[in-house]
Amino acid sequence: MKPCVLVLDNTLHPKLFSLGRRWAARLPHDVCVDIVHAPSALDLPDIDEYTHLILSGSQASVLRPSTWIRREAELVRMAADAGVRILGSCFGHELLVSSLSGPSYLRRAAKPEIGWTSLDLVEQDPLLQDISTPWTVFAAHIVEVVSPPPPWRVLARSRRCATHVLRYGEKPIWGIQAHPEIIRRSSEFAMRAHLLATQRWGGVPRTTWRRVPADLQAIKDLVARFLGAEEPPRPRTPS
Repeated sequence: MKPCVLVLDNTLHPKLFSLGRRWAARLPHDVCVDIVHAPSALDLPDIDEYTHLILSGSQASVLRPSTWIRREAELVRMAADAGVRILGSCFGHELLVSSLSGPSYLRRAAKPEIGWTSLDLVEQDPLLQDISTPWTVFAAHIVEVVSPPPPWRVLARSRRCATHVLRYGEKPIWGIQAHPEIIRRSSEFAMRAHLLATQRWGGVPRTTWRRVPADLQAIKDLVARFLGAEEPPRPRTPS
C-alpha cells in the first residue's frame, strides 16, 4: 500500500518557522502528504485516510494542555488503535507519551538541551538500523519524558536526557525528543526562535549550543525506515 502521510504541524507561528513543512520536505516526492496546522484547525482529518502520522514540535507545552492539544491527543490514540505508523518529534514525542500513558511521565527537564547534541543508541530497532552511534542531532526542549512505563522502550539517550528515542512496544510508534528534520542552515534560526519563545518560562541555559554539521544521511534513512521502504527514498527539497 502506498504511504499517505498526515503531518500535524504544531508550530504556534507557522509563517515564521514551520516544523511541519520541514518534515514534509523530508518525504519523497511520490508520497501523498497532507500538512494540517493543528493549533488553528477547526477539525482534524479522519485518521482512517492515512497510513502514517507525523507529529511536529511546538513552542507549546504538553504540560499546559489546551483544547487543540487534547484534541490531537485523542487523534493519536485513535491512530495507535488503528495501526497507523506514528512518529513524534520533540513536542510530538512528549504528546505521544502523554496520550498513550498519561501526563505523569512528563516534567520540566532538569537540564534542558538547546543546540546540537550527541545521542547514543542503546537498543537495536529497525527505525535506527542505518544510523551510526553516536548520532549528532539538533535538540531544543525544556520538557522531557521520565521513566516511561511498559511497553515503552528506550532506544537512544543523550548525556542530559535518558529518553531521547522511544518505541511503544513492538507497535510502529516512535518518539524522538530531538529535531532530526532541522539541518544546519536552519538550526540557528530555530534555536533563537525557541529561546525567544521560552522566555516566559524563565529562559533556558545555552549550555548545549554546538556548531557542528547535521548528518543529513541520518534523516534520509530515518524517513525511509519510518515509511517502511527498503532503500532511502529521494527526499523533497528542504525549505
